[in-house]
Amino acid sequence: MPKPDDRSDNVEHIADAIQNTMANIRETRDFLKAHGEEMRPEDKAALEAKNERREAAIEGFREEIKDEAAYQQRT
Repeated sequence: MPKPDDRSDNVEHIADAIQNTMANIRETRDFLKAHGEEMRPEDKAALEAKNERREAAIEGFREEIKDEAAYQQRT
């Protein structure tokens, strides 16, 4: 028998993911600020691209929170 769909804490988990991702963005920016001049251009570009993907992920997380809020209002 499958477990019932318990979405009661999804918003909390998504909010945690947003906070963790934002912390990773800040850490990467700080690292680049401190060591960017010493890095190979391709390594620096890779970290900058990773931060861009992280920022896009945050937007996706925010959409998920909206979906969860709408679901919880329906139930």
